[in-house]
Amino acid sequence: MCGRFASFRQAQDLADAFALAYVDEDALELPPSWNVAPTQPLRLVVERPERLEDGSQGALTRQLRVARWGLVPSWAKDPSIGSKMFNARSETVAEKASFKRALASRRGIVPVEGYYEWQARESGGKLPHLIHAPDHGVLALAALYEFWKDPSKAEDDPARWLTTATIITRDAVGELAAIHDRQTVILPPETWDAWLAPETSVADALAILAVEPPPLVATPVGPAVGRVSENHPGLVEPVEVG
Repeated sequence: MCGRFASFRQAQDLADAFALAYVDEDALELPPSWNVAPTQPLRLVVERPERLEDGSQGALTRQLRVARWGLVPSWAKDPSIGSKMFNARSETVAEKASFKRALASRRGIVPVEGYYEWQARESGGKLPHLIHAPDHGVLALAALYEFWKDPSKAEDDPARWLTTATIITRDAVGELAAIHDRQTVILPPETWDAWLAPETSVADALAILAVEPPPLVATPVGPAVGRVSENHPGLVEPVEVG
């Protein structure tokens, strides 16, 4: 599973890395975080129709937007269900009612500097690790997103729509399997275009999820990351394991 991650890169750096045509103001203003947790806002790369001044939709553009972590299906009665759906399993994502509609056309990427996983220790307790790229570059986490309409709000209330997202996981491979049995699906750059394109078929999307993940490094970090209240650069600093 993936229950925490670090996202502190500048929006302009993400715009360059993902060839973004538009960065939403909310994404620009979202502060850096070294400890993003479920139900908190995250930055999300999507391909959506451009919003024109007259309210109509234009051509598809690659955008950086903000979503709440924890997917709320469009049919949900209330948004509380999202707190339990911050991850989707790649093996069943096409079958689950909560995710299959999003898999068909609402696929996104959550750009992060790394995500955290906890390893059970023989001596007791769990040791957190930051899973990151060898060069500390950005990781593209496979995600799905949904729009939920709040029936209690007026049609002209801009807050009536809630955008939420879930991060997809798979069986852990290689050295990561010794830390946890699951890992996030990391999308290599050559898969980004197809993954984000709404017209990509479900079969092709599932094939992308099965692509061999890029090299990753697991660095032990301190226990403070386990507390949601902690959020500072020291959380990603390596620690010696005794």
